[in-house]
Amino acid sequence: MRIVRDYQYTQTGDRGASAAIGNFDGVHRGHQQVIDLARRAMPDSPLGVLTFEPHPREYFAADAPAFRLMSAEARAARLEKLGVDVLYQLNFNKSLASLSPRDFASRVICEGLGLRNVVVGADFCFGQGRAGTVEDLKTFGAEMGFEVTVAELMQTDGLVVSSTAIREALTEGRPRDAAELLGHWHRIEGEVIGGEQRGRELGYPTANMSIEGLHPPRFGVYAVLVDVRDGPHKGSYHGAASIGVRPMFDGDVPNIETFLFDFTGDLYGATLSVALVDYLRPELKFDGLDALITQMDADCAKARDILEAL
Repeated sequence: MRIVRDYQYTQTGDRGASAAIGNFDGVHRGHQQVIDLARRAMPDSPLGVLTFEPHPREYFAADAPAFRLMSAEARAARLEKLGVDVLYQLNFNKSLASLSPRDFASRVICEGLGLRNVVVGADFCFGQGRAGTVEDLKTFGAEMGFEVTVAELMQTDGLVVSSTAIREALTEGRPRDAAELLGHWHRIEGEVIGGEQRGRELGYPTANMSIEGLHPPRFGVYAVLVDVRDGPHKGSYHGAASIGVRPMFDGDVPNIETFLFDFTGDLYGATLSVALVDYLRPELKFDGLDALITQMDADCAKARDILEAL
């Protein structure tokens, strides 16, 4: 998959795609439907996805609480798995944000990227102030020579499949409901970083990862599936993970600490993808380390049972 970051600098092979447009945070089932429509609309053309980095919401409200379901890297990896040929991950900046709907259609879609067909959701808005509508896009497409396909909003059990609904499920500690909307497990991905090695001292060495910039799931302990993406221990594992601030040790910066079952080795610097399967319990502060270890034993036993039943 090729990644294009500036619509003004493209190569010949980057043009002529049938592309889905949106933010694709989570790459949920609704997003997958839009991408599949782009694939089927012009099967003889490269399959593209047009998105933005940073997320426009981050650009306009940089100090707002973290809301993203996945990093740009994780999104790219998921899109590549779906068979996307070209990811137009455009730099979202003042210049791009100030384009009128007509200028976005002409300069970005038509002249810059040379897209043959674009697919958008029924609620799609674009251009400065989100002033452009789906009907505007159809009008511009007819005028400028690109086709427009509109995907109806996907629903499941009467609920619109959306990143907002997925965030709500994760906030409430319902990872299986989030997975139903996503079409895959919700994953936290990143590099293993150094910690305070308390887990090692307790007999539970963990791989620590930052969740900075991501929407935090409900704090607590989860049964998880773990993919080690690179390094000598590359592979898939079962485990238990704690997300939160570690109240037992007076922590204040949220992170995720993952214990891999039946694993021995050094994971520092490796990239992990941790899938949340079931929420086991909230974060707790125990009377002492013995009580903490007893609870961790119980957590891991429960997580093993859950994961072995998948």
